[in-house]
Amino acid sequence: MSLIADTASLAALCQRLQSAPFITVDTEFVREKTYWPVLCLVQVAGPDEAWAIDPLAPGMDLSPLYALMADTRVLKVFHAARQDVEIFQHLAGAIPTPLFDTQVAAMVCGFGDSVSYETLASQLAHAKIDKSLRFTDWAARPLTGKQLHYALSDVTHLRPVYEKLKKRLERDSRAEWLVAEMAVLTNPKTYCVEPDEAWHRLKPRSSSPRFLMVLKELAAWREREAQDRDLPRQRVIRDEALMEIAAQAPTTADDLARTRGLSKGLAEGRQGTALLEAVAKALAAPESAWPEPAERNDLPRGLGPVVDLLKVLLKLKCDEHDVAQKLVASSADIEAIAADDDAEVPALQGWRRTIFGEDALRLKHGNIGVGLAKNGKSLRLIPLE
Repeated sequence: MSLIADTASLAALCQRLQSAPFITVDTEFVREKTYWPVLCLVQVAGPDEAWAIDPLAPGMDLSPLYALMADTRVLKVFHAARQDVEIFQHLAGAIPTPLFDTQVAAMVCGFGDSVSYETLASQLAHAKIDKSLRFTDWAARPLTGKQLHYALSDVTHLRPVYEKLKKRLERDSRAEWLVAEMAVLTNPKTYCVEPDEAWHRLKPRSSSPRFLMVLKELAAWREREAQDRDLPRQRVIRDEALMEIAAQAPTTADDLARTRGLSKGLAEGRQGTALLEAVAKALAAPESAWPEPAERNDLPRGLGPVVDLLKVLLKLKCDEHDVAQKLVASSADIEAIAADDDAEVPALQGWRRTIFGEDALRLKHGNIGVGLAKNGKSLRLIPLE
C-alpha cells in the first residue's frame, strides 16, 4: 500500500518532491466533535509518485511536510482548497504557497460555478471517481486498501486536471484572472476567526444596538470557549440560546436558568457565571461602543427591471467569454451597479469590468440593448448609439 506511516519515510518523500515543479495535495479530516479539524490523512502526488501520509501513526512528525508546503519553489495544487488550507494554517502556522485551486481555475475556464472534482476528473482526466467512500471514517485504523485507493485518486487525477487547466489559462491569457482569487485563499485573515467578530456569523432577530452588543459579547465568549475546549460552537451553547440570552439580558443565575434549553445546573455553574459576566460587560459598555445595525440595502424604487436586465446581460457575457457567472458578479454587485455607476464592486474593476462592467453601464444608460439573434435561439447586443 502507498502509505507513509513514519517520519523518516515522510522526510525522504518530501526531499524528492522538492525538485518537482508542482505537487497535488488533498486531505481527509473529521471535525464533527471538535472545533479544529482533526487531520486523518494527507495525500500528495508528484509527477511520478503518489503517497498517502498517516498523521495519526505513532511518532509521526509532519515537520517535513510543513516545510514542503512552505517551499515557494514548488506549486501546491488543490481542488476547493479552503478547508485544506485552513488545516495547514492551524497546524503549521503557515499557508501552503504558492497555491493553485483547480475549482477556481475551472470557473475561469467556463466549467460553471463551484464545479466538483468528479466533474473535472471525468471531463479532463477521463477518470471516474468512486463515490462509495465519500463518508468513510478516516480516523479509524487500520486503513483499507480500498480507502487508500480512493484517497489517492483525489491527487493522481488532479495532475492532468491541473495541467489542462493551466494550458487553457495560458491559451486564453487568463492566468491573471486568478490572482485576486488566490490572494483571498492565501490571506491568513481568511482562516482566522476573531472572537469579537464571531457575532457576524449569527442571524440576529433584532437590530437593536443594545441587543447586538450583548449578542457580540456572548458570541465572543462562546468562540473563545469553543477554541479553548476544541468543541463545536453548538456544543458549547446553541445559537438559539445565545439569541434568547441576548434578548433577555439576565443578571442573575435564576434569570439565566429561565432561558429555554439551558439547565439550572449550567446556569449556576462555571459557564453560567461566564455568560452572566459577558452580559454584564455588554451592558456596562458605553452606547458609543454598541454595534451599528446592518444597513438595509433596499433597491431604489423602479430599479427592479434594470437589475433583471443586467442579470440577462451577465449570463450573455459569461456565455460569450466562457466564464462562470459567480466569478464575475454577484446579485449584490448587480444591484449596486443598477443604483450607482461608480459602485465599488469587483464587477466594475479589472478584467471583470472589461468583459461585463462596461457593457453593464452602457446597457443601463440605453447605449446598447439586448435582443434575439436572427436564429431566434440566442441573444445578442444591439448598438443604440
